[in-house]
Amino acid sequence: MLVGRKQEIELLRKYHHSSEAEFLAVYGRRRVGKTYLIRQFFNDEFFFYATGVATENDVKSGLRVNLECFGRSLNQYGVDKREPPQSWMEAFDRLSEGIKKSRTTRKKVIFLDEMPWMDTPKSGFIQALEYFWNSFASARSDVLVIACGSAAAWMTRKVFNSKGGLHNRITGRLLLRPFTLGECEEYFRARGIVIDRKDIAEAYMIFGGIPYYLSYWDGRYGLSQNVDRIVFKEDAPLKDEFINLYASLFASSVQYIDVIKALSVRSRGLSREEILKATGLAEGGAFSEILQNLEMSGFIRHYALYPGKARRGLYQLIDNFSLFHQTFVEGYYGQNEHFWSDLHESPRLNAWRGYAFEQLCFRHIEQIKWALGIAGISADVYAWRSVRSDPAAQIDLIISRADKIVNLCEMKFAKYEFEITKDYAEKLRNKVFAFGSEAHVGATPHLTFITTYGIKRTGYAQMVQSEVLLDDLFTAPLRK
Repeated sequence: MLVGRKQEIELLRKYHHSSEAEFLAVYGRRRVGKTYLIRQFFNDEFFFYATGVATENDVKSGLRVNLECFGRSLNQYGVDKREPPQSWMEAFDRLSEGIKKSRTTRKKVIFLDEMPWMDTPKSGFIQALEYFWNSFASARSDVLVIACGSAAAWMTRKVFNSKGGLHNRITGRLLLRPFTLGECEEYFRARGIVIDRKDIAEAYMIFGGIPYYLSYWDGRYGLSQNVDRIVFKEDAPLKDEFINLYASLFASSVQYIDVIKALSVRSRGLSREEILKATGLAEGGAFSEILQNLEMSGFIRHYALYPGKARRGLYQLIDNFSLFHQTFVEGYYGQNEHFWSDLHESPRLNAWRGYAFEQLCFRHIEQIKWALGIAGISADVYAWRSVRSDPAAQIDLIISRADKIVNLCEMKFAKYEFEITKDYAEKLRNKVFAFGSEAHVGATPHLTFITTYGIKRTGYAQMVQSEVLLDDLFTAPLRK
């Protein structure tokens, strides 16, 4: 059962029906559903399918286990019936022989899942894969190789930015992102789960649209009970997910987690220099690689401050599950299996909701543009911080449009219509004034509110030029 993923499915169909040899790299955050998508689309009808096996730091054992598993797959798919290969070069030679012997005229789909685990140190895996593609598969119009992996660092270094035989050999990329709100709603509906949109949004603010996390949802229970079951109970399936998640993706996972922890306490994000100071990490290439890998994996984003000065850009945590863990799970050693159900309104809860809703909005920029009626207008997304106003003003989401209008977006998660009070109206006026006087925009600023249920119609509501409601984030078209 495939839910959503319409554009991804079209891309897979394109490469499957191609009249040329294709090498497609599929990547994305762990638990996002890469393997599920590929297996469901092809209905498990592969010419050959093998998956890497995670092993400990025993290099010899890792090579032996992965070659044995590859050999079993050769046997299972009828490609080769001999004993397990002794090297990766031999393994891919046997795969080549099997392809040449095959009488089928259909596209032969070779699915190599969790490739980073196959590439144990000094195993020769990459060299053998390069030889297989360059000397054999690339010359055959009936071959589609799908290389899949969650480890962004490995995919970047060994596949996308390869300096060796795979340089510029990838014919296509498929980045699998978390579900949108609309896809989450479709997923719950497909499972027969009745849940309203506000609860879907709050579930998204916790689990970030990750299908694997949502698979634990039990329709017999409400939002709070499900969160307790999935995260806080003694045997909760995601109780240790945060540590396992980063350990499975990054060799030096402690350093990666240090960056996540630093970003989790500053909703607006941190500059490169501020991250270095907060973590104590050393400046250099290794630190740059950490930031690059976290960004490519979808955990953080790097964005420019208005009007587009990249050097002044900030890094911001956008992975909802990581934020939720750092806010409520990290350092919690209580035995209350009803922790979330008992957590009534509190400053910490409300602060988290505000930040998490902002992250939700950042994941749905295309839907916001559609709701504003500007989907066809070229627009860039920024943030802005005042350097002169007191108190310091900031705008976390700015949509700068080619039609000389700038949407200054306020994002508010509320249980009811959001009311602009007298004091808040004054803050808004000061913010818009500071932006106009400091940014020198040369464009018309429009104050835009993105809220769950809209703005309460009081006298101050007239300050707002445009609104986007939670429903709009469900009904807008899929991202590009």
